[in-house]
Amino acid sequence: MEFREAVENRRAVNFFDPQKDVSDQQIRQIVETAAKTPSSFNLQPWSLIVLRDHEEKMRLQKQAWDQPKVSQAPVTLIVLGDMSGWQEGHEFVEKNFDSLVKMGMMAEDQHDWFLNACKNLYGASRDRQVAFACKNAGFFAMTLMLAAKDLGLDTHPMDGFDMEGVKKEFNIPDNYWIPLLISVGYFRSDKTLPPPKWRKSFDEISVRFD
Repeated sequence: MEFREAVENRRAVNFFDPQKDVSDQQIRQIVETAAKTPSSFNLQPWSLIVLRDHEEKMRLQKQAWDQPKVSQAPVTLIVLGDMSGWQEGHEFVEKNFDSLVKMGMMAEDQHDWFLNACKNLYGASRDRQVAFACKNAGFFAMTLMLAAKDLGLDTHPMDGFDMEGVKKEFNIPDNYWIPLLISVGYFRSDKTLPPPKWRKSFDEISVRFD
């Protein structure tokens, strides 16, 4: 599928075919494609909880305004943004720095500079930490949905849920923000897909304040 076709055909569908499964390989493929998403300082502060088990999806559905698509889709993802994904000693922060050194993009003696830059940019306040987590996890989630569409899969992103309830239900540590949930599957053929919703034009998007 061409990129523009994937963008234009991607829809947030409300009805998933519970009889049509999504394979582990398909999920792996869309996640590995989405892993190419750019991120702040390449810190990649995103993770996923992949839910297939019906009982687990029902537990999530109870925290997500009882939206049926959470359990009807063969797979529902809890997208996580790591608010501590910039800190010194963090596994992926250090792994990222080491990879930059090996690539010749940074020198070993720039370690302190790297950590201070990350702290000043992303850890200076609670608001910065939340923005860091949500911004990067949002980039990842959008790429993931387009990667799914490229494979012929349908998705629905959701922010209608009780974040604290989800965190408690699935023992998610406090350093994670949950920007959204994403159900993944195939649109039910016996349902009618509504027409595309209104979108802002270029002139409505492009603004100045001077």
